[in-house]
Amino acid sequence: MKKSNFVALVLGTISGVFFALGMCMALLPEWDAFRPGVGLGCIGAVMALITVFVWRKMEHKNPIRITGKSALVVLIALVGSLALGIGMVNVMVWANLIAGIVIGLAGIVALMMLIPICKGLR
Repeated sequence: MKKSNFVALVLGTISGVFFALGMCMALLPEWDAFRPGVGLGCIGAVMALITVFVWRKMEHKNPIRITGKSALVVLIALVGSLALGIGMVNVMVWANLIAGIVIGLAGIVALMMLIPICKGLR
C-alpha cells in the first residue's frame, strides 16, 4: 500500500467517525446533544475535504478545477440526494405514502441524470 493511500485511509476513517458521531448526537433526542452534534458533524465534513486535498497533494495531482459542469453535477447530486431522502422520510416516518414515492422517484431520476452528464452518451 502506498503511503498516500494509507494516509487517505486513516484521515477518511477519522473524518467518517466524526461525521457519524456528530449526526448521531444531533439526530437522537435521547442524547440531547443537538448543537455539539452539528459541530462534530461539521468537523467531520471539513476533515473529509481536507483528506481529498492531502491525498491529491501526495499523489502529485493537479488541484481540482471548478468548472460550470462540475458545479452543475454537484448541484444535481445534492438536489437528487435530498429529494430521495425527503421521499424516504415521507414514506417511513410521516406515513405520507403517495407524496413520498413521487418525491423519492424524482430524486432517483435526478441521480440517474448524473450518469449521462458525467460520462456522456455515445
